[in-house]
Amino acid sequence: MGKKISILGSTGSIGTQSLEVVDKHGFEVHALAAYKSIDLLEKQVRKYRPKIVCIYCDEFYNELKNRLSDMNIKILCGMDGLCGIASDTSADIILNSVVGMVGLKPTLTAINAGITVALANKETLVAGGSLVMAASKAKGVPILPVDSEHSAIFQCLQGNSIKQLHKIILTASGGPFYGKTIDELKNITPKDALKHPNWNMGSKITIDSATLMNKGLEFIEAKWLFDVTPEQIEVVVHRQSVLHSAVEYDDYSVIAQMGVPDMKIPIQYALLYPDRMECPTKELSLCDYGSLTFAKPDMETFRCLPLAVDAIKRGGNIPAIMNGANEVAVAAFLNGKIDFLRIAELVEYAMNTVPFKKTLCLSDVFEADEAARNAVNEIIK
Repeated sequence: MGKKISILGSTGSIGTQSLEVVDKHGFEVHALAAYKSIDLLEKQVRKYRPKIVCIYCDEFYNELKNRLSDMNIKILCGMDGLCGIASDTSADIILNSVVGMVGLKPTLTAINAGITVALANKETLVAGGSLVMAASKAKGVPILPVDSEHSAIFQCLQGNSIKQLHKIILTASGGPFYGKTIDELKNITPKDALKHPNWNMGSKITIDSATLMNKGLEFIEAKWLFDVTPEQIEVVVHRQSVLHSAVEYDDYSVIAQMGVPDMKIPIQYALLYPDRMECPTKELSLCDYGSLTFAKPDMETFRCLPLAVDAIKRGGNIPAIMNGANEVAVAAFLNGKIDFLRIAELVEYAMNTVPFKKTLCLSDVFEADEAARNAVNEIIK
């Protein structure tokens, strides 16, 4: 198609699926970046021949440089490397699919450089939503959502006035523990929590789905992406993950986007926007599903979702505090240091402990993030 793409997080779940879309439609890969998966990154570089490659963990920089010594390629590392790719205007679009707060600076860098952003990094908008959307508006740079839910909402808004939007219906799979009680969640292991019923995702986002924090993060993202109030967002549990989200207009007409639970659909929509072409996935057969179900989320058992809603209502640095605390708590759970239910407890502790700041600059976001991480680490060490 002649479109040049840079991918941050190319070895992760979203990144590898994005490259399947690249294979299907013939994008030119301008740059690739990975966290530390050096073996897969090398294979990708040799296949796609990008002009630039970045390994975030700088301890792998020399090894990557040696492995790729036979290639004429610019090799970067660390945050400077990510931002170097994000500022390179040779790319038409940059897909940001890194995990965590690492994604915020590259997103802002790309926007300031005037490069369209396909955004799959939740933390960018959760922690720094006001800054990112202000920059997007000031620079006239579009942010195209890659999350299946936000892509669905974005698609449902096409051809309609957002001024006539009454509410957003944000669907959630409910994760692997839907219907379980607090007592049943007390002995959950990381292996249990990593068994998502519908989606193939990375470990951090899969745990977030199990706690419903993922839906909380998406709640905050939706508020910023579509300029709505928290009261205009309704979370609905939809176990089949076929209806990816919907919008209700002022006349109470509801328009929904549906499809098989495959991230290549929203990835491709962002990369090809506004065009639609055949996608490397299968078609949806409603008859195969037979029935679709919808229910209210259990906000008492899965405390992370209401904590996220509370965070965006309180505003200021609270979402950044919540996000930083959650990243540390999830990592501690995956490493066997805390129980599953402690994730929400630690997030709430940080939200109520780290000092509140109403107005934000970029340094405030990172200070809140660091303070939240320190607060949680002090508890679990």
